[in-house]
Amino acid sequence: MHEATMKFSKKRIKKSLPINHESPLLVPQREEKKEVHDFNGGSLTGAVFNLSTTIIGAGIMALPATMKVLGLGLGIGLIVFVAVLTDCSIEMLLRCSKAGKVESFGGVMGDTFGNVGRRVLQIFVMLNNVGVLIVYMIIIADVLSGTSSSGVHHAGVLEEWFGNQWWNGRTFLLLFVTIFIFSPLACFKHIDSLRYTSALAVALAVVFLVITAGITVVKLVSGTVNMPRLLPNISDITSFWSIFTVVPILVTAFICHFNVCQLPLGMGSDKAYLGTSFYSPRPVHTIQNELEDPSMIHPVVQTSLALCSAVYIMTSFFGFLLFGDSILDDVLANFDTELGIPYSSLLNDIIRISYALHLMLVFPVIFHPLRLNLDGLLFPSATPLVSDNRRFSLISTALISLIFLGANLIPNIWVAFQFTGATSAVCLGFIFPAAISLRDPHVVATKKDKVMSVFMIFLAVFSNLVAIYSDARALFRRNS
Repeated sequence: MHEATMKFSKKRIKKSLPINHESPLLVPQREEKKEVHDFNGGSLTGAVFNLSTTIIGAGIMALPATMKVLGLGLGIGLIVFVAVLTDCSIEMLLRCSKAGKVESFGGVMGDTFGNVGRRVLQIFVMLNNVGVLIVYMIIIADVLSGTSSSGVHHAGVLEEWFGNQWWNGRTFLLLFVTIFIFSPLACFKHIDSLRYTSALAVALAVVFLVITAGITVVKLVSGTVNMPRLLPNISDITSFWSIFTVVPILVTAFICHFNVCQLPLGMGSDKAYLGTSFYSPRPVHTIQNELEDPSMIHPVVQTSLALCSAVYIMTSFFGFLLFGDSILDDVLANFDTELGIPYSSLLNDIIRISYALHLMLVFPVIFHPLRLNLDGLLFPSATPLVSDNRRFSLISTALISLIFLGANLIPNIWVAFQFTGATSAVCLGFIFPAAISLRDPHVVATKKDKVMSVFMIFLAVFSNLVAIYSDARALFRRNS
């Protein structure tokens, strides 16, 4: 009886899995296989919207203020310049990824600099994304609940509508948004599942742009708008150095590298380094690897950068034209006063609410690679995060709680914004891709790439050191 059962089991094994020289040593789990085939690839349009949503975030609110420092002509020129540099750095990164046969930013760093490079990248992505998401929460709270700056209180939308109530206070409002908006959107395991919310987010950013442009045109026709400066107003050495303080903002405005290439989760599909040699069951998906045709990633990048550059330029142009040198660091704060046109109060509310909703929808797209990187740091040899619901829930809850606490403890967006822009953002956007190209382990970088890499590293290090020095000096002078 027992022998007959053994023979029958062997027949079933032979029938279900033919054994030959190409047979795997380990039979893949059925659940893993089923989950792989449940996802058939993301669309090109979805990839463009997701990447554009990654790029267009809180940085757009600060760009009009950079025009006050740079002047309209130089400011628009620098937006285009940073967009071109971003395209170059991503193109070099994708080429090195293909040559090394690795499918992630972390994989390229590991292939070039070993496991230390991979870990350093993960830490910087986490620092950047946590800082950016804290900024998002602070702006949302400022818009809906109000904020105070230099002794002046700027009322929030809900405060204007309903007065000062317990339920529209800053902490309660952020708790509500976190539980009922951020948490459900953060539960999606594939980034392509966010393509519709990403499309809506881009549309809301366009709403902000169109209304701002319309207000500016009306005021131009009525003759109440002065012509803006085209160049910076440099009167002394301090005003010259202050030009470099806009670099972290411009760099942060175009950071998207962590979503272009997939990011590592338990080493993803890349081989581990420094003596380890296991292979994960399947790669972790982000924008490139969720595309139905991954070779289309570069057109996706170029389309997204062109779209975002156009939005940035028009926002900066109309915002600076509308408010001139009186523009605040966060341009949304300028929309709590009378604009001198019909329906001014209604338009102010639409502008602020549309952009608050935009940030709410951008949140999960930035949160996705943050969660993957933390999981890769804590559980480098574990199964993919999407197949472990318990680990997925615990990491998501811990990160959302951390961001919520940060948004309540940090007083304003510039503390987080300047720090992330001058440190992690510039490393992710320029220094790391340039260093990979200079190291060039697979000899794919051209002479032009080498020259561009040296230029990017020099520009990033110099401008951000000057920016940090200028910010610190201004802070000390203000306190004294």
